[in-house]
Amino acid sequence: MNAPVATSLLHPEFVQRPVPEALVQALATRFGSQCSTALAVREQHGRDEGAIAAPPPSAVVFAESTQDVQDAVRLCAQHGVPVIAYGAGSSLEGHLLAVEGGISIDVSRMNRILSVNTEDLTVTVQPGITRKQLNDAIKDTGFFFPIDPGADASIGGMTSTRASGTNAVRYGTMRENVLSLEVVTANGEVIRTGNRAKKSAAGYDLTRLMVGSEGTLGIFTEITVRLYPLPEAVSAAVCSFPSIEAAVHTVIQTIQVGVPIARVELIDVNSVRMVNAYSKLSLREEPMLLMEFHGSPTGVKEQAEMVQEIAGEFGGNAFEWAERPEDRTRLFTARHNAYFAAVSSRPGCRCITTDACVPISRLADALLDCVTEADASGIPYFLVGHVGDGNFHFGYLINPDSEDERTRAEQLNQQLVQRAIALGGTCTGEHGVGIHKQGFLREEAGDGAVQMMRAIKQALDPQNILNPGKIFTLQ
Repeated sequence: MNAPVATSLLHPEFVQRPVPEALVQALATRFGSQCSTALAVREQHGRDEGAIAAPPPSAVVFAESTQDVQDAVRLCAQHGVPVIAYGAGSSLEGHLLAVEGGISIDVSRMNRILSVNTEDLTVTVQPGITRKQLNDAIKDTGFFFPIDPGADASIGGMTSTRASGTNAVRYGTMRENVLSLEVVTANGEVIRTGNRAKKSAAGYDLTRLMVGSEGTLGIFTEITVRLYPLPEAVSAAVCSFPSIEAAVHTVIQTIQVGVPIARVELIDVNSVRMVNAYSKLSLREEPMLLMEFHGSPTGVKEQAEMVQEIAGEFGGNAFEWAERPEDRTRLFTARHNAYFAAVSSRPGCRCITTDACVPISRLADALLDCVTEADASGIPYFLVGHVGDGNFHFGYLINPDSEDERTRAEQLNQQLVQRAIALGGTCTGEHGVGIHKQGFLREEAGDGAVQMMRAIKQALDPQNILNPGKIFTLQ
C-alpha cells in the first residue's frame, strides 16, 4: 500500500514512486520525438492554474491516437508507474499534478472531430479538442456545444471534471451532455460506454461513472456529446444592484417563475473594478448581473422584459442591452477573464480559488456570510458566480511567500465549503475534488460513500496507477 499523499497546501509532502530508467527508455523507443524528458516540458505538464506545488512528471508522452494511449498505459502498468492525462492544463484543484511521480500523457494532439451527426444532435470528438475549437469547426452546421466553463478547456478535461459553467442553468453540465465514451483502462484495454441513443437501460451506467472521475478510472480517447441548435435570437443585458443580496434575490425569483434564462452571472464590486482595469471597460462599480437570453425574437424579448421587471423590484438599475454579437462577446469575455483580471490586480500573487454550489433558495445566505468573512480577513478577493444554478466562486489573492496569508485564505475556504455543505450543497459545483477538497468530500458524502468509491477504484485500477492521490487516497 502506498503512503498517503498529504493534501495540505501549507506543507505538502508528496511521496514519489520510482520511475525506472527502463520505462523511460521503453517510452523513448516506442514514441521517439513524441516522448520528452526535457525539464521545461515536464514542468509545463506538472502545474495547473491552482496554487498547489508538486514535482513534475518524469517524462511526457504526446499521444496522437488511441493506440498511443494504450501503449503508454501498458508500459507504465508493467512497471507500476502512475500515468496522468493532460489536456489544456486549466484545472484548478491540482488534478494533473504528478503527486506520486509518473508519466504525463498529453492528449492535446488528439484534437479531431471524428463525426458530426446533426440529425441525432451529437458529435464525436477526440479528447484534446477544446470547446472553442469544436464550436468554430461546427459553426456552419447551425448547431453548437453549449458547455462553457470559461477557460478554453479541452473536452476531455471537461468530461473528467464534470465541468459546467455559464450556460449550465439552461443546458446542464457535462454529466447531462456526454452520451458515450471510449476509455483506455488501467491495463491498457479499450472499452466503450454508452451509445448515441437518447436513453438506455442496459446494465450499469458506466458513462456516468467515468464522467467526473478526474482521470482516476481511465483515460478518455473518444467522447460523444450532445449538440443544440443555434438560437434564432440572442440578447444580453447588464444590470447593477445596490447589494449582492438584491442581485441574488433577482436571480432566485427569475428561476422560480420559470424564465428559461441561458446565462446569469454574478460579479461582485471587487471583480467589476478588476475587470474594468484589465479589459478597459467602464462598467458601474456595483454588484452586477450579466444575463443572456436565447430563443425566438419574441421569446427573448418577453424573457428580458420579465427579468427587467423583477430586477426593478430589487433595486436593479442601469439595465443595459447588448444585442450586437461583438458587444455580447466583449461582456462575457470580460467575465471569463475575471480570474486573470484579479491576478493582475496584485502583481506576483497566487490565487487560491474555490467553488461551491448550494440550493438556490440558500444562495443569499451562503454568499453574504462568505463576503463578511472575506472582508474581515483583509485578503484581496473576488467573487463571481453562475448563480442561476447556485454555483459561486471565490478567489483569494495571496502573497505566495506569506504563510499567514495562505493560512487565512485556507480558513476562508474551509468556512465557505463547510457552510455550503451545511446548507444542503456541495463542496464543488464544477472544479472537482482533485487534491484540495479531499477532506470536504468525506464530510459531504460520508465515510461509507467514500469507501464505496475506493472499492470501485481498487477494482478497476488495482495498482493505483491512474492519476493517484486525486479525489481520495487509498488509505
